[in-house]
Amino acid sequence: MKIHFATLVFPLIFWLVHGLNPQCATQDHGSNLQVFHVYSPCSPFKPSKPLSWEEDVLQTLAKDQARLQYLSSLVAKKSVVPIASGRQIMQSPTYIVRASIGTPPQTMLMAMDTSSDAAWVPCTGCIGCSSTAFDYAKSTTFKTLGCQAALCKQVPNPTCGGSACTFNMTYGGSTIAGNLSQDTVTLATDPVPNYTFGCLQKTAGSSVPPQGLLGLGRGPLSLLSQSQNLYQSTFSYCLPSFRSLNFSGSLKLGPKGQPLRIKYTPLLKNPRRPSLYYVNLVAIRVGRRVVDIPPNALAFNPSTGAGTIIDSGTVFTRLVQPAYVAVRDAFRRRVRVANVTSLGGFDTCYTVPIMAPTITLMFSGMNVTLPQENLLIHSTAGGITCLAMSSAPALNVIANMQQQNHRVLFDVPNSRVGFARERCS
Repeated sequence: MKIHFATLVFPLIFWLVHGLNPQCATQDHGSNLQVFHVYSPCSPFKPSKPLSWEEDVLQTLAKDQARLQYLSSLVAKKSVVPIASGRQIMQSPTYIVRASIGTPPQTMLMAMDTSSDAAWVPCTGCIGCSSTAFDYAKSTTFKTLGCQAALCKQVPNPTCGGSACTFNMTYGGSTIAGNLSQDTVTLATDPVPNYTFGCLQKTAGSSVPPQGLLGLGRGPLSLLSQSQNLYQSTFSYCLPSFRSLNFSGSLKLGPKGQPLRIKYTPLLKNPRRPSLYYVNLVAIRVGRRVVDIPPNALAFNPSTGAGTIIDSGTVFTRLVQPAYVAVRDAFRRRVRVANVTSLGGFDTCYTVPIMAPTITLMFSGMNVTLPQENLLIHSTAGGITCLAMSSAPALNVIANMQQQNHRVLFDVPNSRVGFARERCS
């Protein structure tokens, strides 16, 4: 299986915190973590040279497209996706939180991703890695797992040249090698002891980045699985708008403090891809009218992986071609502006002010109505406005722009996900 890893959006990234804005030093508390946009003053990922609006949109679209290819490969292929499942390649994650690893703790930044499970982090001494690395020799709780460890079987293609459980992977022109390891990961004030992750020892190739990953998916190596006693496989987040770069949202871990008034839709299970958060999207309404979409464009099919997922790493919502065309055409009819232009992968853009209708995503048991702030992107000069959706080849993805300023609650024990409007910024 050949996957183009070099530009894939990558989930939960670790980064040493150096030189951050003093306002970013506010401590997380309890099981609640602040969530920052990647371009906020609290992020080391913000570009050194400001991009124009058009450049930023086109770059984001390109990265989104690469992520779509990755997600599609997850559901379309039967081969096992390895630990560090390709997410490590993204240079700029979308939303980040603080975390610590080791004893004494080494403070990191992590980017959130709901479609990834396993973790790895560049370790001190790694050949070919960035100088930003976890210094495991300074941690009194660090240990390398042996080949006899049960979790060693969770790593695709493990090798045991010595006593350590090691893995080697090749993709594109790049390779990585590391040991399966454990240490304490602290989120807010909650320590998660004996967290299993890959400690990278060697990398080679142009596509290997300096970051690591940690996932919020549903698989056996995910945060939810490894902290089940602490968080009962329950979490929620509220993502701040990318227009409010100086503000933060929140990540709440565990059932305590979750909203009581929230509408739910059932989570669906795909045995072939158990990590992804599938939901049943039954219809879409533009304004007050339900759009005529072929049923098979929205139908959940575990054998092919088709259906709809909730994903925190994709920026713009994607719908399979028949569904997208139907929604787009209904949107255009409601806007009633003759001159429609395009920008990159966006094919419904306008150079004059518009009054856009709402779009309502209709799930089993709940509706989520998206106002204009969740549907439109505007150039800073006000010259162009685009519908922030596009088409996808095989999978409907409800992305983070459409989730912004909502509390999204993942309640895995009760197999449901909830949405509620909340001002996150």
